Amino acid sequence: MQDFRNKTAVITGGASGIGLAMATRLAREGMSIVLGDIEQAALDLAVKEVSSHGVPVIGVVTDVTHFDAVVELERRAVEAFGSVHVL
Repeated sequence: MQDFRNKTAVITGGASGIGLAMATRLAREGMSIVLGDIEQAALDLAVKEVSSHGVPVIGVVTDVTHFDAVVELERRAVEAFGSVHVL
Protein backbone atom coordinates (compact mmCIF):
# COMPACT_ATOMS: atom_id res chain seq x y z
CA MET A 1 0.00 0.00 0.00
CA GLN A 2 1.54 3.27 -1.13
CA ASP A 3 -1.16 5.73 -0.10
CA PHE A 4 -2.71 5.50 3.34
CA ARG A 5 -5.15 8.40 2.93
CA ASN A 6 -8.83 7.47 3.06
CA LYS A 7 -7.99 4.01 4.32
CA THR A 8 -8.87 2.57 7.74
CA ALA A 9 -6.82 0.88 10.43
CA VAL A 10 -8.25 -1.11 13.35
CA ILE A 11 -5.82 -1.34 16.25
CA THR A 12 -6.41 -3.42 19.36
CA GLY A 13 -4.53 -2.37 22.46
CA GLY A 14 -4.72 1.05 20.85
CA ALA A 15 -4.91 3.15 24.01
CA SER A 16 -1.27 2.72 25.01
CA GLY A 17 2.15 1.42 24.10
CA ILE A 18 2.83 0.02 20.65
CA GLY A 19 -0.86 0.19 19.70
CA LEU A 20 -1.07 3.91 20.41
CA ALA A 21 2.25 4.55 18.66
CA MET A 22 1.00 2.67 15.58
CA ALA A 23 -2.30 4.57 15.62
CA THR A 24 -0.49 7.89 15.84
CA ARG A 25 1.84 7.02 12.97
CA LEU A 26 -0.96 5.81 10.71
CA ALA A 27 -3.06 8.88 11.56
CA ARG A 28 -0.16 11.07 10.44
CA GLU A 29 -0.31 9.21 7.12
CA GLY A 30 -4.00 10.11 6.80
CA MET A 31 -5.70 6.88 7.84
CA SER A 32 -9.00 6.77 9.69
CA ILE A 33 -8.43 4.96 12.97
CA VAL A 34 -10.51 2.55 15.04
CA LEU A 35 -9.00 2.03 18.47
CA GLY A 36 -9.96 -1.02 20.48
CA ASP A 37 -8.95 -1.25 24.13
CA ILE A 38 -10.27 -2.69 27.37
CA GLU A 39 -9.91 0.51 29.41
CA GLN A 40 -12.51 3.20 28.68
CA ALA A 41 -10.64 6.11 30.32
CA ALA A 42 -7.39 5.36 28.48
CA LEU A 43 -9.34 4.82 25.26
CA ASP A 44 -11.01 8.23 25.56
CA LEU A 45 -7.63 9.94 26.00
CA ALA A 46 -6.14 8.02 23.07
CA VAL A 47 -9.03 8.96 20.77
CA LYS A 48 -8.50 12.62 21.64
CA GLU A 49 -4.73 12.36 21.07
CA VAL A 50 -4.92 10.48 17.76
CA SER A 51 -7.72 12.67 16.39
CA SER A 52 -5.49 15.71 16.92
CA HIS A 53 -3.79 14.64 13.67
CA GLY A 54 -6.91 15.64 11.75
CA VAL A 55 -8.30 12.21 10.91
CA PRO A 56 -11.52 10.50 11.97
CA VAL A 57 -11.03 8.29 15.04
CA ILE A 58 -13.43 6.14 17.03
CA GLY A 59 -12.81 4.15 20.17
CA VAL A 60 -14.52 0.88 20.98
CA VAL A 61 -14.16 -0.82 24.34
CA THR A 62 -12.93 -4.27 23.35
CA ASP A 63 -11.76 -7.27 25.34
CA VAL A 64 -10.10 -9.42 22.67
CA THR A 65 -10.48 -12.50 24.86
CA HIS A 66 -14.22 -12.36 24.09
CA PHE A 67 -15.22 -13.27 20.54
CA ASP A 68 -18.42 -11.20 20.69
CA ALA A 69 -16.41 -8.10 21.60
CA VAL A 70 -14.17 -8.57 18.56
CA VAL A 71 -17.22 -9.02 16.33
CA GLU A 72 -18.62 -5.76 17.74
CA LEU A 73 -15.30 -4.03 17.02
CA GLU A 74 -15.54 -5.17 13.41
CA ARG A 75 -19.17 -4.08 13.14
CA ARG A 76 -18.42 -0.62 14.49
CA ALA A 77 -15.39 -0.20 12.20
CA VAL A 78 -17.33 -1.15 9.09
CA GLU A 79 -20.29 0.98 10.15
CA ALA A 80 -18.07 4.01 10.65
CA PHE A 81 -15.66 3.68 7.73
CA GLY A 82 -16.85 0.97 5.32
CA SER A 83 -13.69 -1.06 4.80
CA VAL A 84 -10.73 -2.07 6.92
CA HIS A 85 -7.29 -1.97 5.29
CA VAL A 86 -4.97 -2.58 8.25
CA LEU A 87 -5.72 -4.76 11.26
